[in-house]
Amino acid sequence: MFALVMFLSQLCVHGVSVSVGSSGNVTTETKHLRGRCHISGFLHGKSGDCNRDHGSVCCKDGHRYPQFRCSPPVSADTPAILTLNSFARGGDGGGKSFCDNRFHKDTELVVALSTGWLRLDGKRRCNKMIRINGNGHAVLAKVVDECDSVYGCDAEHNFEPPCPYNDVDASPAVWKALGLKVEIGVFKITWSDV
Repeated sequence: MFALVMFLSQLCVHGVSVSVGSSGNVTTETKHLRGRCHISGFLHGKSGDCNRDHGSVCCKDGHRYPQFRCSPPVSADTPAILTLNSFARGGDGGGKSFCDNRFHKDTELVVALSTGWLRLDGKRRCNKMIRINGNGHAVLAKVVDECDSVYGCDAEHNFEPPCPYNDVDASPAVWKALGLKVEIGVFKITWSDV
């Protein structure tokens, strides 16, 4: 699905495969998604004190990371990638949650959504409930944070790259409710507004 003349590099950031060619053209591979979201720019990486809990991908100096200001349209069964995140103080989520300016225990059913899904599609989902379907189970979780798809590689973002455009970053409690082992770290799900 790549349409490039020459490949200089290929990155895999939070489940999104990105290639950059000599002409500067960029394509993304999105086999499992309905709807498209194109790269809106690149963030130049800066490494730092990255908490590697839950398999966090940490920024590297000089690497270019794709940025997304959009997410696919939300439907009754929006495809997404579920990732694991701790919203607790000292967890790999970095600082306090964007929506309520607090930390959340790993036992709480809470999530962060990619930038486009949180607020850029015209509907603010802060402190709203969403339904997550995966592994034959469903769970309701509260949206408390943004999985920033534009900024990263700084202390506020745990020195991690920007999130992909299709990320639902969930607490260990959400993973448990879906009957998933946290060691997996990444799982395909669908979600919808409640």
